[in-house]
Amino acid sequence: MYNHEKFIDNYADICVRKGVNIQPGQALVVNAPVESVDFVRLVAKKAYEAGAKDVHIRWTDDELTFLKMKHAPMEVLQTFEQWRSDEVVTKAKDGAAFLSIYATNPELLKDIDADRVAANNKTTAEGLMEFRKYVMSDQVAWSVVSVPTREWAKKVFPNEAGEWGAVDKLWKSILFTTRADQDNPVQAWEDHTATLYKARNYLNKKQYAKLVYSAPGTDLTIELVKNHVWMGGGRESASGTSFIPNIPTEEVFTMPKRDGVNGTVHSTKPFNYGGNLVEDFSLTFKDGQVVDYKAATGEDTLKLLLDMDEGARFLGEVALVPYSSPISQSDVIFFNTLYDENASCHLALGEAYPSNIENGTALSDEDKKAAGVNHSIVHEDFMIGSAELNIDGILEDGTSEPVFRNGDWAIRFDDQ
Repeated sequence: MYNHEKFIDNYADICVRKGVNIQPGQALVVNAPVESVDFVRLVAKKAYEAGAKDVHIRWTDDELTFLKMKHAPMEVLQTFEQWRSDEVVTKAKDGAAFLSIYATNPELLKDIDADRVAANNKTTAEGLMEFRKYVMSDQVAWSVVSVPTREWAKKVFPNEAGEWGAVDKLWKSILFTTRADQDNPVQAWEDHTATLYKARNYLNKKQYAKLVYSAPGTDLTIELVKNHVWMGGGRESASGTSFIPNIPTEEVFTMPKRDGVNGTVHSTKPFNYGGNLVEDFSLTFKDGQVVDYKAATGEDTLKLLLDMDEGARFLGEVALVPYSSPISQSDVIFFNTLYDENASCHLALGEAYPSNIENGTALSDEDKKAAGVNHSIVHEDFMIGSAELNIDGILEDGTSEPVFRNGDWAIRFDDQ
């Protein structure tokens, strides 16, 4: 029997116990839209019950963001107050965990001048670079989740009747894909992450030199850095706390070599960047760099991302997700990267995770550059998976092996 309130309670429990895995005496920082206040209160309750010493909420509001982007002087959009960085960096140094509820309107800024959006995005990214180092290197426990908001829900389910019909339907999709509607959701997550561990362990033993992608519109070769590390499911913070960065998550991922990407790749799902959608786009790479691009919708937005800094035209992540994943099989386009990336194999433009190369968090900037680790102020995932995607793994001796066929694993990990 469907029990909506119970499943939402389960979801909050998953966020606190499996997402950030809050520890007794630890603080929790929650970034959340004001529309999610009821769920945030439930998360706070769960966190305090688990022993959190403090729950600090940093509210956001799409309407206020829109008003600022439309009316504020450009000098404001190009200024990032130091206190905003100090606030989160201080919490990170104190060992806090960070939960972000990502649920923005996918088309919030579609009518805002692109230069204003670009200026604000770049300023914010640069202002938060110090904090992002804590996240990208897993110095802190962190997790990204979503809850329905009205504008987002209406974009996903535009034909639902009534003010809250779309919200209710999106809630059901979220509770299903996050396993919150199961009898023992925490155990379900432990079982699921165990499956992801099998995949990443197999790939780490293989140490493919390259991955070759083929699909309609896609003919791409990605060289992987030497001593790369596949990750997926859970991670571990500097304090030894296990956590799950994304809920839901269906991916295993690793690091491409900065100058080792060649060919063309075509997107298979819309990409939401800075309150604007980019759809039906392709990127052409030469020696790692995007040298050509086109998009049916949002090409100007795509250009803004690619021009954000030098590293934005290079890849920082390659992720494998089977087409048979629950999110993909739901046949819903969420217009939300957290969900759409876990329905599809994807790549990320920009910053690479240091944890995706052996001893990566201890490497100097010079050693990272020499190893082929990309650096950027952005890290943006875009989806390329489909039922027609094939991927081959190329070993150091040139031997080719099937990794994906027709969008799904060509490997049976239980046989390994």
